Amino acid sequence: LQTMSGNEDDWLALKPQEPSPSQCCGSGCKPCIYDVYEKELAQWERAKEKQDKSLLTGKKEQSNNSELNPDTFTAFNISSVEQLTEDTYQYKFELPGNSSLRLSLGQHIVLRGMVNGLEVQRAYTPISPGNAEGYFEVLMKCYEAGLMSQYIKTWKKGDMVFWRGPFGGFPYRPNKHGELLMLASGTGLAPMLPILQSITDDEEDETFVTLVGCFRTFDKIYLKPLLQDLARYWNIRIFYILSQETSLEKLPWSYQENTYTGRLNEDLVKTIINSCRRKPFVLICGSSAFNEDMSRYLKAAGIKENSRFVF
Repeated sequence: LQTMSGNEDDWLALKPQEPSPSQCCGSGCKPCIYDVYEKELAQWERAKEKQDKSLLTGKKEQSNNSELNPDTFTAFNISSVEQLTEDTYQYKFELPGNSSLRLSLGQHIVLRGMVNGLEVQRAYTPISPGNAEGYFEVLMKCYEAGLMSQYIKTWKKGDMVFWRGPFGGFPYRPNKHGELLMLASGTGLAPMLPILQSITDDEEDETFVTLVGCFRTFDKIYLKPLLQDLARYWNIRIFYILSQETSLEKLPWSYQENTYTGRLNEDLVKTIINSCRRKPFVLICGSSAFNEDMSRYLKAAGIKENSRFVF
């Protein structure tokens, strides 16, 4: 009888752990971490019923083959860390050989971190072009009290970090929309960049783009050189909304004419929509409060639900 209860303990030790709420990034990934758990649990139950542990060999928590995968976490090496503002960093990760993540536009990947023994998962959108070879780059903001931020702040060049994906994305096709209006707050700029770059890289793509970037101050605008380069294209306009700047006089003159102070409110959204060259399809990315406000303003401006997409 002793062997039986010992065996029972062995099986319990192999049972998959149910994820805690902190492990779900809340971005609607397919498969979500809970889907992965359900699959592993069913596999464990089958193996236990047949008393055959070899049926569990398919269970891999993480892989080292450096191929991004939605079901398993893969290790990637940090090749550089660049601080952009006081709380925002750009991280570059190595891809083996000259491989590429092959993400479709605006897709996000999920990071796994351990903080004080607690596993946390969060979604981030790479800002590098989807076909970039040998590397990918992610823009990350660290929050004072953020669990994941505590983990990210410890990263150094050469560290291994675990990602899975890709998920979501915006099904962009060249020339499908006359004009894209992008409303981005802070790091919400991330999913917009690969789309912008694919438009400027494609000479046949004549989509107009109006990007509205919301930041607290001029110093907090990320990736200024890249944005200034993009704004030189005939079909790209960029506006900045700076909520904590009081006057435009201190800004470089090249920013003065396309920058507003204060918040992006309903009136300003209407003004920008009216200045669009064609009826826009709107992309929104920011905090959940920002996304809700923008959806409300767009509705008031007569932009229907099927003419907007929230990342």
